[in-house]
Amino acid sequence: MPTATGHTTAIRASRVIGTTVYNPTGDKIGEVEDVILDKTSDTIKFAVVGFGGILGVGEKYHAVPWASLNYEDSQGGYVVPYSKEQLEAAPQDSIHELTKDDGMRAQTSAVSYYGAL
Repeated sequence: MPTATGHTTAIRASRVIGTTVYNPTGDKIGEVEDVILDKTSDTIKFAVVGFGGILGVGEKYHAVPWASLNYEDSQGGYVVPYSKEQLEAAPQDSIHELTKDDGMRAQTSAVSYYGAL
């Protein structure tokens, strides 16, 4: 069954990880590094999106609410409704810290910052 944007409701994590993320103006801002799942509620907690850096050096990792990522065929990647400045100012940490304690702190921080689930 397709979503409101015409995409399927299920996707393999391996197809998500490594996908480019763009801002609304079409600028490449990073890529999906990981997807954090909540096994008890069968939901996705958030996507870990990496910004900046070269070959992982100096890269910043952000927990971005999964609902904020919308796949656009024309871009060949996800588009988030945030400006580059909003993303640069967003809470960031290492992937280890983002997933620490079941990712609860990162998820709460992302929801608070972005105002989305």
